[in-house]
Amino acid sequence: MPSAIATPARVQATTYGVLFAVTGGHFINDTMQALLLSIYPLLRELHGLTFTQVGFITLIFQVTASILQPVVGLYTDRKPMPMSLPLAPVMTFIGLVTLGFASSYPMLLAAAALIGIGSSIFHPEASRLARLSSGGRYGFAQSTFQVGGNFGTALGPLLAAVIVVRYGQSSVAWLAAMALVSVGILSYAGRWYAHHLSPSGGGRRAAPQTGLLPRNTVIFSLVILLFLMFSKFVYTASMSSFYTFYLIESFKLSPEEAQVDLFIYLAAFATGTLLGGPIGDRIGRKAVIWFSVLGALPFTLALPYANHFWTVVLSLPIGFILASAFSAMLVYAQELLPGRVGLVSGLFFGLAFGFGGMGAAALGALADRTSIDFVYHLCSFLPAIGILTMFLPSNRELAQQRTAG
Repeated sequence: MPSAIATPARVQATTYGVLFAVTGGHFINDTMQALLLSIYPLLRELHGLTFTQVGFITLIFQVTASILQPVVGLYTDRKPMPMSLPLAPVMTFIGLVTLGFASSYPMLLAAAALIGIGSSIFHPEASRLARLSSGGRYGFAQSTFQVGGNFGTALGPLLAAVIVVRYGQSSVAWLAAMALVSVGILSYAGRWYAHHLSPSGGGRRAAPQTGLLPRNTVIFSLVILLFLMFSKFVYTASMSSFYTFYLIESFKLSPEEAQVDLFIYLAAFATGTLLGGPIGDRIGRKAVIWFSVLGALPFTLALPYANHFWTVVLSLPIGFILASAFSAMLVYAQELLPGRVGLVSGLFFGLAFGFGGMGAAALGALADRTSIDFVYHLCSFLPAIGILTMFLPSNRELAQQRTAG
């Protein structure tokens, strides 16, 4: 580990203006990105795509982000780049304009890649800024930051149903204008961040933080978190990428009706995000991780056997429970590797996108070979992986090991 890591001093009180600004940027960022996933039925019809091709669009988008985010995070741990924040929506803007006027499958893939690059630039520094502005309430700050993204993801399908499905693929380019608002918001947040990195703003170079935990404990815990994230994000990929197809094929809904049901699920997901971080601040991350992965299992097992009404009803607790996992996992990992906030944030956001992308590609190929119904029967067992949470060190064990280290 480097002898010193460029880290701003912790702000003593929660700076709500900055936290809400970066949360607003996350909201707009994920709203624009969700448009890609939300218009899959339209793109499939216009371009004659197979489920495998749909899955590979998601793969390009999410793997682009997953590969670059840890690299961005590792670099900014050493050299923070506050003004990279407004650059992210510029890349997403270019990607959405490309998507709006794409006339071929390669152009769709290029648009997905540009949107992924925007995500990779945004998340590591934005997550670090949320932590910096938290005043020590790390779980609360991460949940607030996450819920901005979740509500943005929920709004995407609604915009798709109201605007894109009605006015066509080219209307995506007009919706990309939201990026200009995000540039302004994130420029303000970036200036505050830059001020707090400077000596006059209270920034400092942190003392090295080595040996706080045994290496084997850190590696073992990160591997467990890896499996838990796989469970969570492959299941959520089945919902975000294929839920509308499942509803259309199983219950003969129109695309507009299916988009509304997807919005309901994503809104429940966004609402659940609010709870994970603050509760984790009070009772510990491990307890939240237990509930937020394994707790969804009864509902996911029931969903493939439900009628339309109960499918929508069951999607509410599934989204609500699964949503609380990520903030708790991210802060838990940041506590395992103090001083590496950018790397951990980039790695975990990157893994989230990567698992989601690979899951979407694999599930799309499986759906082509079998059926969407079979995919949902198979995915219903994924939350059972949450049983591995029992092997994570408790808060007390972590504290004891820090003392021993």
